[in-house]
Amino acid sequence: MKSPHHILVIRLSAMGDVAIAVPVLTQLLETYPKLQITVLTKAFFAPLFQHLSRVQVVKAEVKTRHKGISGLWLLAKELHRLKIDAVADIHNVLRSRILCGFLKLMGHEYYRLNKGRSERKALTRPVNKVFKPLKPSYQRYIDVFEKLKLPLSKSIHVKRVQLSLDAEIDSTLNLDRTQQWVGIAPFAAHEPKQYPLSQMKKVISKLSQEKNLQIFLFGGGKVEEDKLNEISKHHQNCQTVVGKFTFNQELQLLSNLDLMLAMDSGNAHLAAMYGVKVVSIWGPTHPYTGFAPLGQTTEQQVLPDLEKYPLLPTSIYGNKQIKGYENVMADIIPEAVVLKVKSNLKK
Repeated sequence: MKSPHHILVIRLSAMGDVAIAVPVLTQLLETYPKLQITVLTKAFFAPLFQHLSRVQVVKAEVKTRHKGISGLWLLAKELHRLKIDAVADIHNVLRSRILCGFLKLMGHEYYRLNKGRSERKALTRPVNKVFKPLKPSYQRYIDVFEKLKLPLSKSIHVKRVQLSLDAEIDSTLNLDRTQQWVGIAPFAAHEPKQYPLSQMKKVISKLSQEKNLQIFLFGGGKVEEDKLNEISKHHQNCQTVVGKFTFNQELQLLSNLDLMLAMDSGNAHLAAMYGVKVVSIWGPTHPYTGFAPLGQTTEQQVLPDLEKYPLLPTSIYGNKQIKGYENVMADIIPEAVVLKVKSNLKK
């Protein structure tokens, strides 16, 4: 197989995994200046690729037009008409596998992500645990492109990207560019890996006492929006972003932050893809799982006491909790989080 000129990259979800792909595609475009990329993803994630040249996004309508086997066949025909010459499946789920099978029938070569399931099980099992770092997700993406005859450096340099801010954001938040902007994302997709909100409130309260900071709260739906509004109204230099802007506008603000504080969550990866410094809080999951925010250091991680909780990590995605480990996150004191944020803001 010769090096392709127009590749299809499939990554439908989740938000953090899609965000991890962005710096990899950035380096791919820089390394191969004639390469064209089509990304197949959910419509909501399309803005993540807006700053990349030579990238077009095809929106997978998996709940309507592209639902089921017949819908995937229709999608395959639509993609075939784009004259792609190779496919990188960096998702490797049933839907993407069926789609790749259809594209193969149409003459398109494809390679698929190796998720490393056996290594993940060894890292998270309670007995005979193999506690060592797994290959980072971004390197697993790179492996797929290497099979497509598009090799990349094994290390990705994440460039600082600051999107232009809409005037509406500036006026709504009364932005002060003489201060440092700190984003805080207090929620996570799974409750076990979410830092207790009562303790996050203490973190926010202590950080809000810093005169040179503007704090912005990110993430969540309507219920979370109400909680964040309740928190922000008690602090003059703290505002919630939720419910005020489009996702595209939220990304604009996020890309201009000086630091993001988040858990092992999508918001951490969104910030990291723009080269924003990220302080991450870990509980039942661990950076060794391969999902640490790209381009960040161990000095930016807040971890539980591994001597007290020797079975960590107990989960890859943070959706599992085992007996005796209910207080893993709660045992991380707010003062430790605040210290980590302040020390990284000074650098």
